[in-house]
Amino acid sequence: MAKKQATNPVGLDIQLANKVRESAQQIWDAGLGAFAKAQVEGNKVFEALVSEGEMLKAKTRKNVAGLRVSEMASKATGTWDKLEQVFEDRVARAIAKLGVPSRKEIDELTKRLNRLTDALERTATSKPVKKATVKVKPTKLAK
Repeated sequence: MAKKQATNPVGLDIQLANKVRESAQQIWDAGLGAFAKAQVEGNKVFEALVSEGEMLKAKTRKNVAGLRVSEMASKATGTWDKLEQVFEDRVARAIAKLGVPSRKEIDELTKRLNRLTDALERTATSKPVKKATVKVKPTKLAK
């Protein structure tokens, strides 16, 4: 049979207590060291985060401002286009009321005049044309 070692319950308890005390002291010291480091490093990290946040805020504001300018330019362009169309429509109606011919009407008259000129020239080459004289009577203007 194996011989049992004699154990001293009091001696083991003291050794265990000393090891637990040393471990607790090491844990406490590590905690204090971590706390001190966190204070030093924490301030650096905090300042770095604040700086990074400020840069991000400035960049975001710039992007938002650019977007707003783009949106406003788009809206302004649309507004100007609508305003221009309204103005053109009103001018066209006013001109029509005054009896001023439109571009389309002038183009049609020009084509008709060209056709008549061509027909007249063809007729002139086939028969002699007698020149007509037109007398214009002066009219009296109402006062």
